[in-house]
Amino acid sequence: MLRGPLGEPDFKDQQFSGHETFPLRHLWLRKAYDTVAKCERGAPKKIFSEPEAIITFGVGKNMVASIRHWAIACEIIEEDGDKYRPTEIGTFLFDKGTGRDPFMETPATTWLMQSMIAGTPARTTTWYYAFNHFAAQTFERDSITTPIGELCKERGWQRTSTATIKRDVECFIRSYVPRTTSRFSDDSMEPVLAELGLIRPVSSKLFEFRRGPKPNLPDGVFLFALARFWDAHAPTQNTMAVESLAYEPGSPGRVFKLDEYSLIERLARIDDSSRGQFAWSDTAGVRYVARRVEGVEPMALLDLAYQIGTQGRVA
Repeated sequence: MLRGPLGEPDFKDQQFSGHETFPLRHLWLRKAYDTVAKCERGAPKKIFSEPEAIITFGVGKNMVASIRHWAIACEIIEEDGDKYRPTEIGTFLFDKGTGRDPFMETPATTWLMQSMIAGTPARTTTWYYAFNHFAAQTFERDSITTPIGELCKERGWQRTSTATIKRDVECFIRSYVPRTTSRFSDDSMEPVLAELGLIRPVSSKLFEFRRGPKPNLPDGVFLFALARFWDAHAPTQNTMAVESLAYEPGSPGRVFKLDEYSLIERLARIDDSSRGQFAWSDTAGVRYVARRVEGVEPMALLDLAYQIGTQGRVA
């Protein structure tokens, strides 16, 4: 039995489609946010499906559907009854007056999107499984397709076909390893997550996860992911062991592919990087992080990644 959400008996939010096989592209999230935000009372759901959508978004029908999928998966917009509304994160990034990174120009935003996509299993179940449950360093497409198919059968997720899982795994790989082509098209543009270098091609069929320190991962994004994981994994606990932060599904160590040494480097200075909201302890070989204040606010920690003079403070 898997640990984490995928192993919970009542988990039913798995999804292996919706992106129309298109990886997340630059400016897609901004387009989705702007289109929804301009509707003061919420955008009608048809805004992504009506014939005018291809004019509004400037792409084909399938790509419009993909934009909607990624904007929800990255928590830029959210469903509210029969409407779509901007989220707190969407406004934080893309608001015309106060948005921290309206054109997604900083590594902080790309790492933030990685934490959203790989940190929760709803809508991007393959990404979550690959980063949080798949143990091998190198893999082929079938190495991920086969166990996901077995998981679907085990959990009784009957509406998921083998062909759907294969397309989802292909989109997952292309999100980090773009196609090599001499022809320019929307499909050949480098996907957003490819910038992170989390997966590299070994050959045409073999790929490798790259674990390590991630020097351009800002402390603020790391702390945001840590706080969100803590709230989901152990909301009533005031301390958390290094092992949980390194290896539990949805943890920063898993989502960002940090090796244990690099994770501990960040945790050892968490008192300073979090401005006193967390504290590090390493006594008699017992290593853990403690929450010093009640109600740690993830968005306040995220804001640290966008403040002048802090973006370069990384491990």
